[in-house]
Amino acid sequence: MAAGGRNGRGGSGGTGGAGGLGGAGGTEGPGGTGGAEGPEGSGNPDDFGNPGDSRPPADSGTPDDAPAGVHEEVSALLAAWALGSGMPGDDARVRGHLHDCAPCAAEAQRLREAVRLLDEPAPGGTGRGTGRKANAGMARGRLMAAARAARPGQSAPAAHAEPYAGAVACLDALLRELDREPARWGTPVVHDWDVQGTVAHLVAADEVLAERLGLAPVTEAGTGLGPVPGVRPDGGFGEAGTGPGGRTGSGPGGRRAGAGAPWELRWTARTHEVVAYEHTRPPAETREAWRTQAHGLLALPEAGDEQLAAMATTLMGLRLPVADHYVIRAFETWVHARDIGRALGRTVPPPPPVHLQRFLGLAVRILDLALGPDARPVLLSVEGEAGGDWVLGSDAEPIAAELVLEATDFLLLVGGRQDPDEVARGQAGDGAAAQRLLETATSLAWL
Repeated sequence: MAAGGRNGRGGSGGTGGAGGLGGAGGTEGPGGTGGAEGPEGSGNPDDFGNPGDSRPPADSGTPDDAPAGVHEEVSALLAAWALGSGMPGDDARVRGHLHDCAPCAAEAQRLREAVRLLDEPAPGGTGRGTGRKANAGMARGRLMAAARAARPGQSAPAAHAEPYAGAVACLDALLRELDREPARWGTPVVHDWDVQGTVAHLVAADEVLAERLGLAPVTEAGTGLGPVPGVRPDGGFGEAGTGPGGRTGSGPGGRRAGAGAPWELRWTARTHEVVAYEHTRPPAETREAWRTQAHGLLALPEAGDEQLAAMATTLMGLRLPVADHYVIRAFETWVHARDIGRALGRTVPPPPPVHLQRFLGLAVRILDLALGPDARPVLLSVEGEAGGDWVLGSDAEPIAAELVLEATDFLLLVGGRQDPDEVARGQAGDGAAAQRLLETATSLAWL
C-alpha cells in the first residue's frame, strides 16, 4: 500500500520524530553550495576611517544622517564584502557607507581581521590548536553561509522550506530572550540536556542534511574530545560506515566505523560529541553555530528550488526527496523549541496550519510504511484546519477501527512527546488495531 493510505482530505508534506525519523543513510543527494571561498582582492581594512573610534569620522555624518534602509542593507552586506564575495557594485557602496558610519566601520574591521587570520599560514606543528589555518575551511564555510543568508534580497524559501524557516525564527526569538537571563541556559530541558545541550543537539541533527548538501561544518566537535560511546565516520552519515562520497573513517577514539554499525549507534556518538564540545563554549557561541548552519541551509539552492529539492537522498534510513528532509528538520526544530519553551515557562505556539499540513502529510506516509501492508486498516481522522482523513494498513480488508486525534496531539505522539495511553482521542472498532497504530506512531521518535 502506498504511503499515505487511502487519503481523504489530507495535506501533503512531511515530518520527523523528535530528533528525526529513520535509520542509516544510503545514497548521495544533489550537491549544494558551501566550502572555502576566498576574498578577491579587497582593499586595506583600515582605509575607511578609524573603526576603533566610537565617534563618527571627522567631517562625516553619523549613522542617523543616513537613511535607515541604507544602513541596514549595508550592515547585512558586510560579511560577504569582507570575504570579497559581494555582487558587482557592492564594494563602492559599502566603502562609501563605512566612511560615514563608525559602527559599521568597526564591524567591517572585525570581519576583515577574521578573514586575514583565516588566510594566515599555520605557525607549524600538527594537530588541533597548532595554528589558525587548521580550521580555516570550517570557519570560512560558517562565514560564507552567514553572508549568503544575510544578503538583502535573498529569495524566499520555497514551500517545502518555509516550515523550517518558521521554526528557526521561532526558536531564535526564544533564545534571544536568554540574553537578559544568561544563567537560564543551564535549565534542564529534555533527556539529560539543558538549553545549551538541546541547541547543540539541533546543531548535530541539522548537520546531517547540511553535510549532504555541501555545507562546511559549524562545530569543531570531534577534533579533540577523545573516545565517546559508539562510532561516527569522519566523513558523515552516508551509508552505514561511510560518509558522503563513500568515504570511510574512524570514530574519535580511533575505532573504525564498520559497514554494519547501526545508524543509531553512530548518531548517539555524534550527538554526544557535539553536546559535550558545545558545553566547553559560551552558550552564545552555540546559538550562533546553530543559527549559522540553519541560515546556511535556508540559503542553499535546494531551499528555494522545488525541482532541485525533488531529488531523493537517504538520510537516517529514510530515502525521501530533499524537500521532505527539510520538513523533517522543521518538525524537529519546532518540537525542541517547544521543549525549551516549556522548560523556561514560555508558550511556543504550534506552527501555522499550512506548515502543520506538511508535517501531518509526511508523518502519515511514514507511519503507513511502518505499519506495513498487513496491518488491520484504521481510519485516522486528524481534526483542525490542517487535518485530514487517512486509511492506514491493509488494502485487502474493510476498515477495522477509527481514531480521531487533534493535529498537535498526533504530531507530539509522533515526536515522542505524548504517550499512547495519555493522548486525547476518539476511538471506535477494533481496539487492538487502533492501539497498534498509536504505538507505532510513538516508535517513530528515536530521541
